Amino acid sequence: MIAARWIERTLQPRFELGTSKGPIHARTVWYLLAWHIERPEVVGIGEAALFPGHSKEFPADVRTKLIELCADTTDWHRRSGTDLVDVPSVRFAVEQCLRDLEVSGTKDLFPSEFTLGQRAIPINGLVWMGDKALMRQRIREQIDKGFSTVKMKIGAIGIEDELELLKSVRAEYDARAITLRVDANGAFDQRTVRDVLHRLAELDVESIEQPIAPGLYEAMTELCADTPIPIALDEDLIGLNHPANKRDLLETVRPQHIVIKPSLVGGWAAAQEWIELAQAHGIGWWITSALESSIGLNAIAQWAATLPLDRAQGLGTGSVYANNIPAPLEVENGALWSRPEKAWDISGIISP
Repeated sequence: MIAARWIERTLQPRFELGTSKGPIHARTVWYLLAWHIERPEVVGIGEAALFPGHSKEFPADVRTKLIELCADTTDWHRRSGTDLVDVPSVRFAVEQCLRDLEVSGTKDLFPSEFTLGQRAIPINGLVWMGDKALMRQRIREQIDKGFSTVKMKIGAIGIEDELELLKSVRAEYDARAITLRVDANGAFDQRTVRDVLHRLAELDVESIEQPIAPGLYEAMTELCADTPIPIALDEDLIGLNHPANKRDLLETVRPQHIVIKPSLVGGWAAAQEWIELAQAHGIGWWITSALESSIGLNAIAQWAATLPLDRAQGLGTGSVYANNIPAPLEVENGALWSRPEKAWDISGIISP
């Protein structure tokens, strides 16, 4: 028999996180804690991290489900395949929590060369939106830190300025030296997007994530069928929580890539469904975090390290927080490392 409780925490970014949907000044996450009644000192922890403006869930949905789960812990496994399917962040929190409890709360969820500190996960450096001068500075910082793949948020300060920033990179580094990705978060409309795609192609941009708003399936299908650069679906995956809906999206739209965020699609099992469907349709994929704390990022990274990764992943967001949970995760020279010699400090979570 297990007992459980949950807590809510606000994470504070070190700087304003600019996106085309507006700046992020704070981030709320929820931790689900469970323990065997006969061994209360061993606690499993999972993180629910919905993303306002992207997730189809709301904070009230998360709180309600967490209250229900803590009141009745007898059927968590079953509920992961029933009512939790449509509350993806909570479903993922349950997956993490049960897995961590199985490994005695060690956070060593998927032992591998990554968790042993013997192999890193290549990741992209992320350039958040800001004014033009600030973004230019951030691009330089990412390159100087050793990132060979740089992803820039676009769609907020004006495409001309954004293209000029990308041109400045290409003036110094060709596509063999620096891979450029852009993430539009659905910022462009159907009238202007094609011109944007062609101008990005001239700069050897590797891919663009979600160029138009999610849900415009007919328009996105046309774009993907005749695009000068690969298109990666991101927000379009969110809310499609059943295999048939996932299959319909990929078979209809036929994107070149998909971006899988476990916290937003329902955890490891749901993400694996996306991967298998993508592979069956010849569609590329990569894994991305969604501004989780160290608990969620660790869960995503350890799982990702077990997969056949063939490109830089999007797992570098943990360092943006001033009050993140101290964890043995470290970004160095364009890669995410696990440093087993460093200890977790979860005292701020497990203390009542």
